[in-house]
Amino acid sequence: MSRMYRKGRRDDRSRGIRRVQRRHGTTTMMDSRRVRKPAPRRGKMTEANPLEVRALPEDMLLRGTAAAVVSACNEESTIGGVLSELEKLPLTDIIVVLNGCTDGTRSTVAKHHPGVTLVSVPTRLGHDVGRAVGARMTQAEIVLFVDGDLPIPAFDLLPFLYAVDQGTDLALNDLSRHLPPYFRQDSVTRCKGFLNRVLRRPDLGASSLTAVPHALSRRLLELLGPAMLAVPPKAHAMAILHGMKVTAVHAVDVIGTNRKRTINIGKGNAMEQLIVGDHAEALAGVFQVAGAFPLGPVPTRADVAKGRNAR
Repeated sequence: MSRMYRKGRRDDRSRGIRRVQRRHGTTTMMDSRRVRKPAPRRGKMTEANPLEVRALPEDMLLRGTAAAVVSACNEESTIGGVLSELEKLPLTDIIVVLNGCTDGTRSTVAKHHPGVTLVSVPTRLGHDVGRAVGARMTQAEIVLFVDGDLPIPAFDLLPFLYAVDQGTDLALNDLSRHLPPYFRQDSVTRCKGFLNRVLRRPDLGASSLTAVPHALSRRLLELLGPAMLAVPPKAHAMAILHGMKVTAVHAVDVIGTNRKRTINIGKGNAMEQLIVGDHAEALAGVFQVAGAFPLGPVPTRADVAKGRNAR
C-alpha cells in the first residue's frame, strides 16, 4: 500500500461513517442523519414546585385525633407555606408558638390562617422550648412537630401521623440516606448515632428527636411530660428506655434545606454546642436510669484474654 494511498484513507472523513452505515445496512449520507435537538436553556425551563409534585390520598382518615405544633421565630417569609401544608392534613388543631418574634409572623398567621391557635412567648427561648410549650396546649392523641422556617409537603408529613395512629409512640425522620460518610459527619450527627448505639438501637442510625418532622403519641407525652421535650435527646433516650415503640418512619431532607443562620454556621457554632450538650445530658439520664453500663458490664482484661486465648 503506497504512502499516498494511506494518507488519502486517513484524510477521508466519511470513511468511518460509511463503515457504520454498512454495519447497519444503510447507505444514507452524513447530511441526512438526524441531529439531536439541543437541550433548552436553563433560563427557559420550568421547575416543578416540590410542594405540589405528589397528590395527597383522597381518604386521610385517622382513628385518633391529631394536632400540629409549629415553633416559629421571625419566620414571616416561610410560615405561610408551612401552615398551608399543615392545613391539608386531618388535624384538629394547629398551634403556632411565636418564640420571641419581632417581625410580622404574628400578623401573617392571624390574617391568612385564622383557624390557627397562636401562643406568644415574648422571650426567645429556642425552638425546643417552643415545642414543649405547644405540647401543653393540646390533648390530641397524635402530636406532629415541625418548624416555622421549613415548609414540608403535606405528603411527607402524613406518614408520621399514620405511624403513630397505628401504634408507634415516636415517629422519627429517617435521616440515614441524607448523611455524608462518617469521616465527613459533624459532631451533632456523630452524637446522635452514638446515643442510639448506647441505647442498643443502631438501626436508628442518626435519627433523633432533635430533627423535625416527628410525631409523638399521647401515651408517650403523658409518660415523659411536655417539659422533657425541651431537651430532645433526653426525651428520645427515655422513650427507648421505657419500652416505647420508636421508629424512623419516613425520610425528609431537612439537612440541605435547613435555613442558614449565624448560630448554625461553622464548626463549633452555638447551635452545635447546644445540641452536643443536650446529648451529654441525655447520656447522664441513661446512666441514671439504666445504670453505669447500659450495654452490660465492661469485661476485665482477664476476661478478654481468656476469650481471646480460648481454643
